[in-house]
Amino acid sequence: MRAIEVRETGGPAVLQAVERPIPALAGARDVLVRLAAAGVNPVDTKLRSRGPLLPEGLPMVPGCDGAGIVEAVGPEVKGLAPGDAVWLCHGGLGGPVGNYAEYIVADAAWVRPKPRSLGLVEAAAAPLVLITAWEALRDRAGLRAGQTVLIHGGTGGVGHVAIQLARLAGARVAATVSSAEKASLAHDLGAEYTINYREEDLVQAVMEWTAGWGVDVAFDTVGPEVFRRTIPAMAHYGNLITILDPGPDQDFKEARNRNLRIGFELMLTPMLRDLPEARAHQGEILDRCAEHFDRGELRIEVAETFPLEQAAEAHRCIEGGHTRGKLVLTMG
Repeated sequence: MRAIEVRETGGPAVLQAVERPIPALAGARDVLVRLAAAGVNPVDTKLRSRGPLLPEGLPMVPGCDGAGIVEAVGPEVKGLAPGDAVWLCHGGLGGPVGNYAEYIVADAAWVRPKPRSLGLVEAAAAPLVLITAWEALRDRAGLRAGQTVLIHGGTGGVGHVAIQLARLAGARVAATVSSAEKASLAHDLGAEYTINYREEDLVQAVMEWTAGWGVDVAFDTVGPEVFRRTIPAMAHYGNLITILDPGPDQDFKEARNRNLRIGFELMLTPMLRDLPEARAHQGEILDRCAEHFDRGELRIEVAETFPLEQAAEAHRCIEGGHTRGKLVLTMG
């Protein structure tokens, strides 16, 4: 099968097209999927440049999420059969298991029937960002109807689905954007209010929107400086969730004075720590999101697709910043 390998850390050029054996079923709950497409995520670029997270190490096949057709299942697999169209979030953290390939084997808990309303390319783009946003807003922050939520990077991969999931929870949503075009998309996705971070003061804009209260929930998808600037925009006793390391130089005095709950979201934890219950929960999240897609309540923005062999170009686009929606590799 065709696959993309990382044999040494470095820039996008280290992504090399290779031929690998088609993986075989090894466990009773294994599922073999012939992939049609794979999502490209910022974590892929970080692992390529910094090194894998799992002891299997290099060479590794990147890619955490994908979609395709079931080819074979183990004897204990229930609810999936050859020919089923599925999506999954598994692999890509080290060793040969990753979605930048024509085939992948994964435990059935990771592999779920894809939404009927999505094509395979759209479905491949969705699992990692959906699980990340759901866990951050629903599980970490406990978002409730009527609350105000600020989504940073509102038209990015995670941000654009976070806006929609927050609206589905009954929250009022504000989002940071970098242009009028992106503001229009954020409003279309369900944001009530947008803040152009290049032109507006974040805290002032939030306080105007919330009549001086601050936001009940904030979701940082950008990094330490945005995390720092968000603290004074929070309501007292609010929830500030980040998908990134806030860094060693954060001053938490104001966060403490506001009695904030600081939460971290890393949807990779079930893979890194082999947590079966958390793995099953992530499968349930995909099932819930599939229902939302099929009711027309969710959408995924695919900005651009690349053939598998052009994975390096996709990484260059991601690292260029300000990508709208998701990038996807197709197996052709």
